[in-house]
Amino acid sequence: MSADATLSEICAVACAEAWRGSGEVLASPIGTIPTIGARLAALTFEPDLVYGDGDAVALAEPLPVGAPADAPKVVESWLPFGKMFDIVWSGKRHVMMGATQIDRYGNQNIACIGPWAQPKAQLLGVRGAPGNTVNHPTSYWVPAHGPRVFVATVDCVSGVGYDRAAAAGSTASRFHHVHHVVSNKGVFDFETPDHSMRIRSLHPGVTVEEVQDLTGFPLVAPADVPTTRAPTAEELRLIREVLDPAGARTAEVPDP
Repeated sequence: MSADATLSEICAVACAEAWRGSGEVLASPIGTIPTIGARLAALTFEPDLVYGDGDAVALAEPLPVGAPADAPKVVESWLPFGKMFDIVWSGKRHVMMGATQIDRYGNQNIACIGPWAQPKAQLLGVRGAPGNTVNHPTSYWVPAHGPRVFVATVDCVSGVGYDRAAAAGSTASRFHHVHHVVSNKGVFDFETPDHSMRIRSLHPGVTVEEVQDLTGFPLVAPADVPTTRAPTAEELRLIREVLDPAGARTAEVPDP
């Protein structure tokens, strides 16, 4: 492992790890660092992963993030927007979305802040979050971990969490799986008896006390919390020379 990896590069590898074991599914990353992560996974430990250009094709070789629309591409197949619904309903997809708010059971909000009837701020709307979360694995990326994001109760449920999926019955819970939450402080999952959020690993230098202070609900913390792994030398080369030579990753997670 490389000792000179920056925080943004550790976050990219943590995002890549969310797809470990996925096999031949469509990776749908939203955001710069998740995009680097998905393409890194496909280039290294998850070679069957399918990924696109963010437009309408699946790629056989990755583009650098931020590549212009007319950049040369090695195209594997056509992947128009309409086809995405078939893939969602088939379950052969793992999306990593953002979260304006997320709670201890994985309910996610990207729709509004404040009461639904009269919100303080209108956001994106629920978008595809409900269908994503009840049909295939869903992970989340939060570049700035804080109590305004990790909240006791979300203002609006966009992505369905474990408690609400269970309450809705088997049609919602059968294929429901909130996989990982990756932030600039650590990696979290829901592998607990009641599916409440657990610390999976913390990034180097981050303590349990620090991340708990930045979270609006109690986190489950194992007795021995692992440290998020650093990139290998080859992963660092791929991030810096192939996937993000312009350093766009630091706009999402500034390096100390």
